[in-house]
Amino acid sequence: MTKADLIELIYERIGFSKKEAAEAVETVLESIKASLENGEVVKIVGFGNFVVRRKLARKGRNPKTGEEVTITPRHVVTFKPSQVLKNAVTDGGDGASEMGLSE
Repeated sequence: MTKADLIELIYERIGFSKKEAAEAVETVLESIKASLENGEVVKIVGFGNFVVRRKLARKGRNPKTGEEVTITPRHVVTFKPSQVLKNAVTDGGDGASEMGLSE
């Protein structure tokens, strides 16, 4: 699913114009991005949590040359799905109604 697909879904299901649907999707994504940039946890009930984690510097190896290199410290975004999402995926989509996605 792409951002364009999300916009189309909102356009079809809610009845917003395509411009309003695009603005809604963009606003949600920008809000999530801003929260993560500020180091906040983004919790979406029934979906999951996005968390920024710090990875420390560590030693790695260049797979081509075998040379040992230091991997610099960095921040990464991780996602932990909720139990509802896990169940929906495991059940082959039967859990969509639990997530509020069914029509």
